[in-house]
Amino acid sequence: QVQLVEAGGGVVQAGDSLRLSCACSRRGYAITWFRQAPGKEREFVAGISWRTTYTDYADSVKGRFTISRDNAKNTVYLQMNSLKPEDTAVYYCAAATSGPITVPRLYDYWGQGTQVTVSS
Repeated sequence: QVQLVEAGGGVVQAGDSLRLSCACSRRGYAITWFRQAPGKEREFVAGISWRTTYTDYADSVKGRFTISRDNAKNTVYLQMNSLKPEDTAVYYCAAATSGPITVPRLYDYWGQGTQVTVSS
């Protein structure tokens, strides 16, 4: 069983920054961030592999968000800069043995989510 714990959400103004973290209970997993706004489907945000640190980003966050990992701490970070009101959502991290994979239904392990609210 893999456990994921997110942290770092909050309420900020447009243009501000936040850093989310995702602590994973086991080593060797690719970690991906998704988000879900009210009334919308869960969508891919960014992902990072385990071994090669390959990264992938949604077009909507490229140039503003950066995903990184500290394998010694089994923790993945999502640095979010230049936040926009449309970034408001619950952010979830998910783990898979390969990837990152951009399709939410293919993941078995999810964190509890952390709310990010960006006011204009």
